[in-house]
Amino acid sequence: MHMNIHSNKYKCSECGKCFRGKIDLTRHRRSHSGEKPFECSVCGKRFAMAGRLSVHGRIHSGDKPHKCHLCEKAFRQSGDLTIHLRVHTGEKPLKCHFCDKAFNWSSKLTEHLRIHTGDKPCKCSECDKSFSTSSQLHSHERYIHSIVRPHSCSHCEKQFAKVADLKCHVRVHTGAKPFSCRHCSEKFIWRSQLKAHLLKSHNKGTWFACDICQKKFSRKSDLKQHMQRHEGVKSYVCDECPKRFYRAGELKRHQRVHYDYRRFCCSHCGKQFAKVADLKCHVRVHTGAKPFSCRHCSEKFIWRSQLKAHLLKSHNKGTWFACDICQKKFSRKSDLKQHMQRHEGVKPYVCDECPKRFYRAGELKRHQRVHSDYRRFCCFVCNRLFKRICDIKQHFRKCSAVRGFSALLL
Repeated sequence: MHMNIHSNKYKCSECGKCFRGKIDLTRHRRSHSGEKPFECSVCGKRFAMAGRLSVHGRIHSGDKPHKCHLCEKAFRQSGDLTIHLRVHTGEKPLKCHFCDKAFNWSSKLTEHLRIHTGDKPCKCSECDKSFSTSSQLHSHERYIHSIVRPHSCSHCEKQFAKVADLKCHVRVHTGAKPFSCRHCSEKFIWRSQLKAHLLKSHNKGTWFACDICQKKFSRKSDLKQHMQRHEGVKSYVCDECPKRFYRAGELKRHQRVHYDYRRFCCSHCGKQFAKVADLKCHVRVHTGAKPFSCRHCSEKFIWRSQLKAHLLKSHNKGTWFACDICQKKFSRKSDLKQHMQRHEGVKPYVCDECPKRFYRAGELKRHQRVHSDYRRFCCFVCNRLFKRICDIKQHFRKCSAVRGFSALLL
């Protein structure tokens, strides 16, 4: 049988490849002819080989015979299980031939190779820009060509692309908690909160732990983003300059350097915003609107963060985040993180134009006005632009007096 491979007995007339037997040659010929004799009785999809039809049938039956012995996750194909096991073993068999990086999945290696080759196969349908990954293209389409968000929140006027996203958001205002713990009386607004609670309080579920620093996460996606920082993988690339970022939010903030996002102007103070929803939130400063109500008392607040702090201080509802060094308490984990950077001397926000570094994004933003001619404050009377709010206030008093407007609008 083996000698048949070296003989011309079962040789393909199209490509010259030789096979052990007639059946193997018959299967191979279908790759040239496009013949697919095996049809799925459920959806009508056709296949060249019976084995592929059998695997496809599991999509309809839900059968997943290949189970992971470490986490009980199941798969339709043995190959998928083999790839999955690398999550547990840490095996990275796919190596980049340009550098020393290794990967679990072929798709990640393919994306990585484009860094070296410069290949950008993902093209934007709105403009002539191209990107190396679909996630970069999605980010570009979202922030540059703007997605229509027709569904608006009646409480804070934040806008959403889908009704389902709006319904989830409204829980922030109504206090609805549809996710209940079956082990205690706790209820939660988000499913992710319930999952984290089950892990921390009842030891139910699976932690996703970092192999390098042992930090634990309740969601696999959070671990994945965390690992990118250890590996130095910055998946989000600016299409205007060579800068790369770990998260989509970091890229979004950076892109404001290149684009004039702030096209919505406040009629009260001239401050400009990238999104109409941000402008509507800002206007509360002038109108005094307080859409966030405490369900335990009659207090109302302009911002959600104020309500959260109130619930902690006045009703002991929620969790304080305390500093281990000075015991200062914070209502938000992000505030504690920024506070710790001051203890550690870490200044993560670096100016693009000079070597100066800052603790907070706001500090960097104010500093960058030194280098930029960007004027974000607009006089709604004469449309003159200013860099600083103090300058527009001084200008507006003169401008409004000349044109007959009340300076009290400021």
